[in-house]
Amino acid sequence: MLRTIDPRLNADILHALACMGHGDELVICDLNFPSDSVARLTPCGRPIRMENLGCAEAAEAILTLMPLDTFVENAAYCMQVVGAPDEIPPVVREIQAVLDAAPEGPWPLGALERFAFYERAKKTYCVVVSGERRFYGNVILTKGVIPPDA
Repeated sequence: MLRTIDPRLNADILHALACMGHGDELVICDLNFPSDSVARLTPCGRPIRMENLGCAEAAEAILTLMPLDTFVENAAYCMQVVGAPDEIPPVVREIQAVLDAAPEGPWPLGALERFAFYERAKKTYCVVVSGERRFYGNVILTKGVIPPDA
């Protein structure tokens, strides 16, 4: 354990967060997401496991260290429900609550059609696999910047 670092964050995610730069994105996905095949296409090259947490819990832990990007329209995206794009599942409501409580929040949560989400996920820095078993427990987060000390 380290002081001031959320104990839910493991060494793999800490390394990925430290390596990411401004504008890099990461996916936090549920257990049904094609994490291995998508992760192989990312700079990280393999999934990062946080399977002891739900999607919203993983996002909450990550956002204790990672700022979100203020230079983009949406710094966070969820996957739309297939056949019901306006439906907001409970897991997405939980993710939105985490984004609302995050530093500099509330943050709007954009939505992407399923296959558009997959395509964007393939261009992220890494794929974080949560233990989320509910459908649509997927979010893409865009890393922001930490300003210099005054």
